[in-house]
Amino acid sequence: MPRRNRLLAPVAVAVVVIVAGLLVAANFVTDYKWFASVGYTSVFWTEIRTRALLFAGAAVLMTAFVGASVYFAYRSRPLTRPASLEQQGLDRYRMAIDPHRKLFFWLIAGGLGLLTGASASAEWGTFLQYANRNPFGETDPQFGIDISFFAFTYPFLRVVLGYLFAAVVLAFIAAVIVHYLYGGVRLQTQGQRATPAARVHLSVLLGVFVLLKAGAYWLDQYGLVFSDRGYTYGASYTDVNAVLTAKVVLAIIAVVCAALFFANIYFKNAMVPLVSLGLLVLSAVLIGGVYPAAVQQFQVSPNEQRAENPYITRNIEATRDAYGITDAETQTYDAETELTPEQLSEEASTIPSVRLVDPSVVSQTFQQMQQVRGFYQFPDVLDVDRYEDAEGNSVDTVIAARELDGPPEGQDNWLTRHTVYTHGFGVVAAAGNQVDGEGRPVFTQYNIPPTGELSEVTGEYEPRIYYGQQGADYAIVNAEPEYDYPLDADESTEDITTSEDVEGEGAGEGAGADEARAPADGQEEGSGEEGSGEGAEQSPESSPEATEGGGQGGEDPGSQATNHYDGEGGVQLGSFFDRILYAMKYREPDILLNTAITDESKIMYDRDPSQRVEKVAPFLTVDGKPYPAIVDGRVQWIVDAYTTSSGYPYSTPIDFSQATEDTFSEGGNNATALPGNQVNYIRNSVKATVDAYDGSVTVYGWDEDDPVLETWSDAFPGVVTNRSDIGDELEGHLRYPDDLFKVQREILKQYHVTDADAFYGGQDFWDIPADPTKEGDNPEPPYRQTIRYPGDEDAHFSLTSTFVPRGRENLAAFMSVVSDPASEEYGRIRMLELPRSKVILGPGQVQNAFQSEASVREVLLPLEQSDSTTVTYGNLLTLPFGDGMLYVEPLYVQAQGEASYPLLQQVMVAFGDEVAIGENLQQALNNLFEGEEAPLEEGAEDADEDAGEGGGGGGGGSDALSQALDDAAKAYEDSQQALQDGDWEAYGKAQEELADALERAEEARNEQEEGD
Repeated sequence: MPRRNRLLAPVAVAVVVIVAGLLVAANFVTDYKWFASVGYTSVFWTEIRTRALLFAGAAVLMTAFVGASVYFAYRSRPLTRPASLEQQGLDRYRMAIDPHRKLFFWLIAGGLGLLTGASASAEWGTFLQYANRNPFGETDPQFGIDISFFAFTYPFLRVVLGYLFAAVVLAFIAAVIVHYLYGGVRLQTQGQRATPAARVHLSVLLGVFVLLKAGAYWLDQYGLVFSDRGYTYGASYTDVNAVLTAKVVLAIIAVVCAALFFANIYFKNAMVPLVSLGLLVLSAVLIGGVYPAAVQQFQVSPNEQRAENPYITRNIEATRDAYGITDAETQTYDAETELTPEQLSEEASTIPSVRLVDPSVVSQTFQQMQQVRGFYQFPDVLDVDRYEDAEGNSVDTVIAARELDGPPEGQDNWLTRHTVYTHGFGVVAAAGNQVDGEGRPVFTQYNIPPTGELSEVTGEYEPRIYYGQQGADYAIVNAEPEYDYPLDADESTEDITTSEDVEGEGAGEGAGADEARAPADGQEEGSGEEGSGEGAEQSPESSPEATEGGGQGGEDPGSQATNHYDGEGGVQLGSFFDRILYAMKYREPDILLNTAITDESKIMYDRDPSQRVEKVAPFLTVDGKPYPAIVDGRVQWIVDAYTTSSGYPYSTPIDFSQATEDTFSEGGNNATALPGNQVNYIRNSVKATVDAYDGSVTVYGWDEDDPVLETWSDAFPGVVTNRSDIGDELEGHLRYPDDLFKVQREILKQYHVTDADAFYGGQDFWDIPADPTKEGDNPEPPYRQTIRYPGDEDAHFSLTSTFVPRGRENLAAFMSVVSDPASEEYGRIRMLELPRSKVILGPGQVQNAFQSEASVREVLLPLEQSDSTTVTYGNLLTLPFGDGMLYVEPLYVQAQGEASYPLLQQVMVAFGDEVAIGENLQQALNNLFEGEEAPLEEGAEDADEDAGEGGGGGGGGSDALSQALDDAAKAYEDSQQALQDGDWEAYGKAQEELADALERAEEARNEQEEGD
C-alpha cells in the first residue's frame, strides 16, 4: 500500500481515541463539578476509588492468571515435534505468530484483564456493602447466622467465585491453544497426545477449577434460603432434608477429585484426571439431581401440606418482616348496610373532610385557570398534602408546582430554551374538600406573584423553580435576561429586575398579579361551596382565565419582568475552559459562541429532584412521586427514598415495576413506577429534600435503625443527616410514601394470612381491584384522604386502598396507613376484613350500581348523551362510615373545546346496597339516606333544603305520566339549545326542569304500576 494510505488508518484510530478520551474527560470533570456544587464530593471520590480498586484488582488477577498460563505453556513447549500433517499445518501459524508473540501475549492477557476490570468495577456496591456490613441483629431459621451474612457477605463471595472461575477457565483455554499451537497437545498424531509438561499444566488448572467447585458447593448450602423449589420461597422440605446434605457431600467429593488432579503431577497418567472428572459428574447427577427429585416425588408431593408447613411459616414470618408489615393489624369488620339517624349524626363530623377534588382530573383545571402563560406546565397527576387554614385546622390540599415546560411555540431555540426560559414560578394549591358554585377548585394559592389564603399561613417564600421535573436538561443563568413573570399593562419593569425586588413587592400582597388570573369570578380566597353551579360549560366572559394568551409570546417587551439569579445553585462558568467542557458534554457549540455568558454565569444541570437524590445517594431507590411543599420560605421538593436488598432469607421477592403500577403511574409526569428489579427487603429509610431555587440536596435518615442504611452510611460517611435535624415545618409535610404502600399492599394480598395451613389452601387470598373509573385493568391507586378509623377518636391523614377476594368483585378488606408523621400512629397499617358471609359491594360493583340505578341514570343520561360535554368519573373513595363502608365519587363535566376544563357537577355515593347522587356531598347523602339530613360541622355548607332539586334523585309530586315525559323532552331540548347559544343560566335552569320532570315521571309510573 502507498505510505499515505498506510498512515490513514492509524491516524483515524488515534483521532477517534483522542475524541472519545476528551468526551470521557469532559464528563468526568463536569460530574465532579456537579458534586462540588452540591457539597457531596466525598460521594464522587468514594465511588471512583472503589471502582478503580475493583478494576485494578480484577484486571491484575485476570492478566496475571491468564498471562502466567500462557507463559508456562510457551516455556514448556517441546523442542522437537513429531513429523505429521497436523504439525506441518501448524507450522504456518507458528511462523506468523513467533515474530509478534509478545504483542499477541499482551493483547490477549491485557485485553482480558481490561474487560474483566471493567466488569468488576460495576460491582462496587456489592463490595462496599460487604466491606461496611452492619449486623441485622436477627438470625435466619435454618443456619442461625445473622441475616447480614446473606444480605452482604454471600453476594460478595458469589461475585468473587464467579471471577475466579472465569480466570481459571480462560487460563485453561489459553493454555490448550498455546500447547496445541506449539506441539504440547496433539489431537491427530499417533502416540502420546500430550507432553508431560502439558499434562501437568492442564491437570493443575483442572484441579484448581474443581477446588473452586468444591467452594461453590459449600456456598450453595447457604443459597438454599433463596430457593424457589418448594411451595413458598426459601428452603423447602426437600432443600433442607435432601439438597443440603447433597451439597455438603458434593463439596467433599470435589475436594477429593481436586486432590486427584493435583496428584497427577506425579502419576502423569491421563486416566487419573479422567476418572476424577467422571466421579464428579456422576456424583453431581446422582446426589445433586436424582436424590432430591426422588425425595420431592415420593416424600413431599403426597404429603406437601404437612411436610411444607414449617417452611411456609418461615416464609410468612420472613416476608412480613422484610416488607415492614409484621405489625400490620387485621380486624374483622361486620360492616352495616343500613344507618339509623343517630348513627348518621355521629358520623357527621367526617363529612367535611372527604376529599372530593380528584388530583388526576383537576390537573386540566389547574392548567386552564392557573397556567398564566402557555409555557408553564402542571403534572398530569397533582399531589395531595395538608396545610393549615386560617383557623389552624389541617386541610387536605391538592398542590402542584407551576413549572416551565419550554419556550413558547415558534420561539423554541437553543438561546430561549437554555438561557431565557429558565425557571417556573410558584405553587398552586386548592382545598381538597371544597369546590365553588360552578364546580371549580377553591384555590388557596394562585396567581403570579403568589397570593391567597395559603400565603397567610406559610408567609412569603421564594417562588422561582429552577429545579423541578419539567424544562430543559440544563439552564444557563445570569447570561441573557431571564423571563420571570408577566406584568399588567400599567406596570413597569424598571424596578422589578431581581429576585430581591420581586420579593419586596410581597408575595402575599399580589403585587403585579395578572387580574385575569383570579381563581374565579366572584370567588373569595379560601371560600367556596361544595357542589356545582348551573352549567357544565364555562364561557369566556364568565371565566377569562380559561382563554388567556396560550403562551405564544405575543406580549410586548414591557409586559414581563426579568430576573437575575442570586442563589447558590449551579456550576460557575468561570473560565473559557469550563465552557469548552460543557460544550463537549452537551455537544453544543453555542455554549462557546454566546457572548452573553460571562464569569458570573452559572450552568444548572441534572435538575430533576429524583435524579439529584439518586446521584447524591446512589445506594437509594427513590419513590416515583416527589412532591413540592412550602417549607421555611422556600419551595422544597420532598423525595421519599428506600434502601432495598434481595438477600433477605425466606422472604418472597417482588418486582417493583409491577407492584407500583396503577392508573396514576401510566405515563404521568411525576407518577412513574419504580425501576423494575427484584428485591425482597425494603425500608423507607430516607426522606430527602431538594430546594427548588438553589438545588441543594439534604438526605435525612428516617429509619435510622435500618441495618442497610447503617451499612451505606458507613460506606458514604457524611451523606445522611440525622433525623433530629428535620425541622417541625418540614416534618409537617412528610408523609407515608406511595410506592412503599403499593409494595406492601401487593404483599398483603397473600401475606395477611399468617396461618401456614390457611396459606397453603389459598382460599383467603385477595386481589387489588381494577380502577373502575378508568379504562383497562390497571389496579386502583391508593388514595390520600383524612379518615377516622373505626374505634379512633380523631381523624388521621391516611393512605388507603381496598381488596377484593381472588376471582370475585365484592369488597374483601379495606387497608389504611396513618400518613402523618406528627402522629404517634404514623406508619401503623390496619386492615378491616369484611365478613365472608355478607356481600359488601366492591369498587367495580359500586361503579356498576351507579350506572344502573334509575335515579342516578336520570342525572347521568343527559350529560353522557350530550355532544357538547364529556363526563369524567373522579376517584372512587372508600372510607369507613357509620359501622359500614361509604363510597364517594365526584363526577366532572367538561364542555367541548380547547379552553374548557372539568367542573365538579355531581357527587355519587353508595352505602350498603343503596346508591344516590346529588349536586354536592351533603345533598347526595341526604338522598342516599332518604332525607335523613346529616348536619355538617360548624362552618361547612348546609344541606339543600329540597334534596330533590338539581339532580338529587329525591321525591316530589307527580302529574300525569305523559305530561311529565313531555316536560322532560322539552327541558332536554331547551338545555341543548342553551349550550349552543352559550346561555349558561338558561342551561342550568333547563337542567333543573329536566331533573324535576324525570322525577315526576318516575313517580307517576310507580303510582300507575301500583294502581294496576
